[in-house]
Amino acid sequence: MADITVYLTRTCPYCIAAERYLHGRKLAYEAIDVAGDQPKRRWLVEQTGRTTVPQIRIGETWIGGYTDMMALVDTGELDRLLAG
Repeated sequence: MADITVYLTRTCPYCIAAERYLHGRKLAYEAIDVAGDQPKRRWLVEQTGRTTVPQIRIGETWIGGYTDMMALVDTGELDRLLAG
């Protein structure tokens, strides 16, 4: 199974929803809180081209935020990515 990393802030409702989804599927993930960490936020924007959180990476693939992840769920693509 591919590694999952979620870059988030603890007060973001979409971040909380992403964690709940992953937890509900019993998927292990690393949560990295970027609140107040401007160097990490700049790095995240450089990596993703986005300024919003959450930003989710599966393996080496950036999939976007919560709604992007749920779109992948709907198409079955998330499971393919997780299979690595």
